[in-house]
This record gives sequence, C-alpha cells and structure tokens, in this order.
Amino acid sequence: MKERELRRQFASDNYAGICPEAMEAIIAANEGHALPYGEDAYTEKVCNMFREIFETDCEVFFVFNGTAANSLALASLCNSYHSVLCNHSSHIETDECGAPEFFSNGTKILTTEGAFGKISPEGIRTLAGKRTDIHYPKPRVVSITQATELGTVYTTEELRAIGSAAGELDLRLHMDGARFANALVSLDATPKDITWKVGVDVLCLGGVKNGIAVGEAVIFFNKALAHEFDYRCKQAGQLCSKMRFLSAPWIGLLSNDTWLKNARHANRCAQILEERLREIPSLRIMFPRQVNSVFVEMPMDVITALRDRGWHFYTFIGDGGARLMCSWDTTDDDIEVFVADVRDAVKSRRPGQGTL
Repeated sequence: MKERELRRQFASDNYAGICPEAMEAIIAANEGHALPYGEDAYTEKVCNMFREIFETDCEVFFVFNGTAANSLALASLCNSYHSVLCNHSSHIETDECGAPEFFSNGTKILTTEGAFGKISPEGIRTLAGKRTDIHYPKPRVVSITQATELGTVYTTEELRAIGSAAGELDLRLHMDGARFANALVSLDATPKDITWKVGVDVLCLGGVKNGIAVGEAVIFFNKALAHEFDYRCKQAGQLCSKMRFLSAPWIGLLSNDTWLKNARHANRCAQILEERLREIPSLRIMFPRQVNSVFVEMPMDVITALRDRGWHFYTFIGDGGARLMCSWDTTDDDIEVFVADVRDAVKSRRPGQGTL
C-alpha cells in the first residue's frame, strides 16, 4: 500500500512535483545574494516576460497561493459594501474559506446558476439589477474562472460578451486563472485575446498547477487598480522577503513556452483518459472535457473499490461524481494502470448492484 500511495495520482494537479525547467531556475537563482522583497533581477526579468507575453504594460505581483491571489485582487477592486458576481461553483465561493470576504472587510459574493460552471451576460445583468437600493450590497466586480471548476472553457466570444456586459454596468472584471494555461492552449488563442482585450482588469495566473512549487502571479492590466497592492500583500503576510524564489521559477516555466507545453501535455492526457473511460459500462462522463480534468459519474461501490486500491480523487467538486485531474507529469502508463483498475472494479460488482 505504501508503494501505491507514492505513485502519480489523478486527484489534483497539485499532487505533481516541480517541472525540471522550474527547478533549474530555482537552482540558478540560488547563487550568491540578491536584493529582497522583489527588488531582485529575477523578479524584474519575469515581470518583463509577462509584459511581452501579454503584449501590454501591466503590473505584476507574486503571492504564495491562489487563495491570496484571488482574495487580495478582489479586495483591491472593492469596498466593503460592494459585491462580487460569479457562478455558484466558482472557487472564490466554494473553496476559499471566506478569504475574499475577509480580506475585503466584508464584500459579499453573489452567485448565479450557469451552464457548465460559467456565468453569462444575462446572469450578470440579472444579478446586478436584482436590487439597486442602498440596503443591498452594490455590485462592483464580475469574477470568472478560466478554466472553470467543471473543466470547461470560456470561448473568446463568450469572454467578449461578458466584458461588454461588465463595461455597460461599470463593473470590474476579475479572472481566476488557476488553470489559465490549460484554457489558453485549449482555445489556441493568444494570452492578450482572452484577457485585457476582452476587458479583464486583473488576472490571477496559476503556476502551481502547471509545474511550480509555490507562488501565483497577480497581473493588473488596469494598472490604476494596482494602487497600493504591494501594501495589501505585506499586510496579508504575502510579501516574500526572498522574492527571487517565488519569481525565478516562472522564468523556467515561461521560457521556451514550457508553461504551454506542460498544459498541452496535461490536456492531452485528460483526452486519452476520457476516451478510455467512455469504453467502460456503468460510467458516465458528466461535462465536456476541454482542459486537463475529466468528471465521471460512477457507482459508489466502484469508487470505494478504487480507493481501496490506493487511488485518490475528489467527489465534492462540481455536481457530484469523481473529478480526475491530469498533470504535467502524467504518463500514458499512469492512465492505463488506472483504467485497468476501473475496469476490474466494474467487472467485480455483484449482480443486482444496479447501474447509474
């Protein structure tokens, strides 16, 4: 069992280690002394790399994790009497332990239903127009997750429509991009075309799920909104003294398009996993697979059997079922071993246990 626990899993891309390019960049940064608190040459270099990649002048900050990135970014866009509009499955609503409300001193999150984890322009307008009196939190921000918590992707046209709706209502647009790279390669788009060109004011760009050990980038395309964001980071305990070790891995990830290569590999593995699982009776693919996740509904006894064999995966994300995530280091052999165990678990079911 101990050996099984050490193998690559499908529970989350957070399980994966550091990709070689990011590790090499950390080692390279570990030479000699460097100025602290983001004044080092590594941080300056990667900030300029982001400006080149997104083809615009932008303000870039580094924090330790996605919760801090989203929460502090939203706090910079809101006052305490404002509200944030998002889909009911968004990470800021379901998995941040109230951090967005905490760091914004009480900004309220308002949610709406939407197909495949998305918020629509109609949903935004309905939420924003629900009440306009002084007794109700004033809408200030639309938050979208790209890719969504259900593994779907906003198209460029959908993003443009959302940006237009937000602009009409004088709302800021925040993008939770924990898996932005996976969405980007899925769309075969340019970074600018699905961010600032469609109205995104601030992007929280994930690196941990794409091969970095720790650290997310908060990118303000609307530079005026970044005013005193460095103070927010400091107050929240997110100002890293040895900042080069948060920023330098990004140099390895961004150089030679490694971040896109890692994302393409993870997406490809998920495509193979989905195709193999579709061949097995008693299973149902729940959502369109567009990035590196596969949501599959399977009988509870099959889930139990797989867990007994040492497999880890979550069943509380999305609308039930099991979420299976592929990573930058997932292999075809990993997929075959898992699928074989699924097949065996399905075949071992006792007669009369029923179907989905």
